[in-house]
Amino acid sequence: MPKLFTHATIAFLMVALAPCAFADKIFVSNERDNTVTVIDSDSLKVIKSIPTGKRPRGIVLTPDYKELIVCIGDDNRLDVIDTDKLEVTKSFAASGPDPELLDVNHKGDRIYVANEDDGLVTVMDRTTGQAITEVPVGVEPEGMAVSPDDSLVVNTSEQTSMAHFIDAKANQVVANILVDTRPREATFTRDGKEVWVSAEVGGTVAIIDAKTFEIKKKLTFDVPGVRPELMQPIGIRFTLDGKTAFIALGPSNRVAVVDTASEKVKSYILVGQRPWHLALKPDGTKLYVANGMTNDVTVIDVATLKAEKSVPVGRLPWGVAVKPDGK
Repeated sequence: MPKLFTHATIAFLMVALAPCAFADKIFVSNERDNTVTVIDSDSLKVIKSIPTGKRPRGIVLTPDYKELIVCIGDDNRLDVIDTDKLEVTKSFAASGPDPELLDVNHKGDRIYVANEDDGLVTVMDRTTGQAITEVPVGVEPEGMAVSPDDSLVVNTSEQTSMAHFIDAKANQVVANILVDTRPREATFTRDGKEVWVSAEVGGTVAIIDAKTFEIKKKLTFDVPGVRPELMQPIGIRFTLDGKTAFIALGPSNRVAVVDTASEKVKSYILVGQRPWHLALKPDGTKLYVANGMTNDVTVIDVATLKAEKSVPVGRLPWGVAVKPDGK
């Protein structure tokens, strides 16, 4: 008669035979080292340093998480990293001169690239890497953001001090909104109703209605003992529930914590020197901050709003993106 397994034995076998879990992968572009650092989110150890072209800055993961697309400013191209192989597998030369920031639509078939040197947004086919069209915008474009429904694209131009709203179907600018000096990043709220635009030199974040294109409010920042000119907002990220915004404040070495309902700053978190861009862990529990002048990434616990650890990366870290485990 065959021996029956106990419940404890069955449970043990189910755990033993279950697929192994993998940690999230944190990708950080290092502008001065010409590399992308890959960090294991559980151990916070560096897995690999991936060589890229010269001056990697903006990075974005594709919706299927299979590729990380990197703006290679000094080589006038995009490098595409296979997120399983952890190596550059192809490059797209049709991205235009000095690509700065980029975004991919949620369908995953279009790449939008800000070309800092020639005042254009290049629209590219993700599969072929070929340019579909170019959209003229202001001088020195930088920020790029695609709306949750893929209908709108927003670009910021640093010298023109504007946010340009582009109809994604027609590939035409439908509104030019004057914000404060040197806008860097544009980010849609999770419901797509607003666009938040950081103005680095102006020291403000403009909250823009995504339907009327009107500025609803401008956020300002004040830390006791820190000179006002050091409060330079750049990267913006929202929590998964959309109730909180984190804003990197550059030379002030702080990240502002903003309540999105009241549109008021709740607190400031001390991080490394000159935080640039931010990324949220896919489960929403951690925030990763790239600190350009201390060559590290600060890990912030979202629940407690406390900086937990600093992880050394390459020189002049700039962009951050996180691939979920198992993807």
